Amino acid sequence: MIQARPIPRRRRWPAALIAFVVVLAGLWAGAWYYGSGVLERTIDGWKAREAQAGRVYACATQTIGGFPLGIELRCADAHAELTSTKPPLSVKARDMLVSATVWQPTVLSTEFVGPLTVAEPGQVVTISANWRHAQTKVHGLPTSPESVSIVVEQPVVDRAAGENLFKADRLDLNGRLVSGTVQDNPVIEMVLKLAAAAAPSWHPAAATPVNADVTAVLRGLKDFAPKPWPERFRELQAAGGRIEIKNARVQQNETIAVANGTLSLSAAGRLDGQLRLTVANLEKFLPTLGLDQMLSQEQASPQVNNAIGALDRLMPGLGNVARKNAAPMIAASVNMMGQPAQLEGKRAVALPLRFDDGMVSLGPLKLGATPPLF
Repeated sequence: MIQARPIPRRRRWPAALIAFVVVLAGLWAGAWYYGSGVLERTIDGWKAREAQAGRVYACATQTIGGFPLGIELRCADAHAELTSTKPPLSVKARDMLVSATVWQPTVLSTEFVGPLTVAEPGQVVTISANWRHAQTKVHGLPTSPESVSIVVEQPVVDRAAGENLFKADRLDLNGRLVSGTVQDNPVIEMVLKLAAAAAPSWHPAAATPVNADVTAVLRGLKDFAPKPWPERFRELQAAGGRIEIKNARVQQNETIAVANGTLSLSAAGRLDGQLRLTVANLEKFLPTLGLDQMLSQEQASPQVNNAIGALDRLMPGLGNVARKNAAPMIAASVNMMGQPAQLEGKRAVALPLRFDDGMVSLGPLKLGATPPLF
């Protein structure tokens, strides 16, 4: 009887390696399918949470893929119905891609493809937005969110008629839970960064691009249950909550301003309180407020016209000189009322920026009003 010759040991390792790769591929495929299931359940949880807050999201078509390196859910013709706003709004985007890694299926990264349009349900589009790149990232489960970040590169927001509402090179918004829990007394930190941002339709001073870096902390929330933000701010006001501006830096051309302080909400939902503001090169910013136009005979208040008329009676033409040199005169008076300071190696002035039921005042100047938050 002839005995089979044993396979040399050195020839067994390719078969063992192939078997190992097959087993590893099977385990990875199982992990991917498990992760994709977690991703879908997590997205469904977020959609349910948002629906409770009056924001209902849907897709014309929804597909899942990305195997083997990641998990991706593509939402074509994404749209949202915002029933909590007054009036209700319908928001639509061309495409949305939600992705996660196999080992972290609850950390969701979402990329949006524009344009995005806003309209009242059944009505024509009133606002449109577009961008070069837009992405959000959410950490945590729908029942216990931990942080969210939004990054938009080159956003442009226009009215349907073509009027530009907002544009920037970049917008970053980050929010995170710093203490408490979602269910009990959460304290939330928010960081907003803007690069070359402008809002020309809001105010002439906002037409010139600014860079901004603002860190604020929201204190006094009872919980962070899903609800519309106006309702959340109303609860904050009733509980005596506050908005702590830890640090804010804004630069427009040569004018630099930094501020910190604490604000609250009035019964009407407007900002109340005071910030300590330090400004360098304030005199270069004041002309953008349109002070010369505000002091023109047609737009000035009767009290201002009477005062300038008195100057003309004292010396003919003196009132006109006062109107034409309004900005330098007011800058000098503001500098006299504030305290001398240094800001980033430049001479500056420190003075209070007051919010009185939404009305914003810088020293003697009324700058405008902030909108109500509820």
